[in-house]
Amino acid sequence: MLIREATPGDWPRIWPFWHRIVAAGESYTWDRDTSEEAARALWMAPAKRVYVAEDATGAVVGSAYLTPNYGGPAAGVANAGFMVDPGQGGRGIGRALAEHVLAAAKAEGYRGMVFNAVVETNPAVRLWTSLGFTVLGTVPDAYDHPRHGRVGLHVMYRAL
Repeated sequence: MLIREATPGDWPRIWPFWHRIVAAGESYTWDRDTSEEAARALWMAPAKRVYVAEDATGAVVGSAYLTPNYGGPAAGVANAGFMVDPGQGGRGIGRALAEHVLAAAKAEGYRGMVFNAVVETNPAVRLWTSLGFTVLGTVPDAYDHPRHGRVGLHVMYRAL
């Protein structure tokens, strides 16, 4: 698997799984009906460093971004987002992207990383905790999950 910085031309290969994941409504707080134009602006914003994971055939099977979570005196805390094509789960793509982004964040001088809204029923919570993230707190009943009803949103953190 190759992980590299995304180019604008990668967006058409990210959009299909981005749309599928957000439309499912199980893991991201973005509107399930987000248009492609709005999605591109969210994911590929200029302030974000965006990465893609390609398999051996060159297919884009996942993407991640790295960005400051805060500004000013708190700009040393990063934020990131991750998406893996649902048809490619269980192959270690999410872990590889996470390790890559964590290393990139540390190399860029970030001192920590925070996730502001991790749906507590998201299987990725196990990945984040295995990578050293802790749940700082949970906003109860903050997310209307299509299968589980009202669930909490975790705020997770890890020092770099």
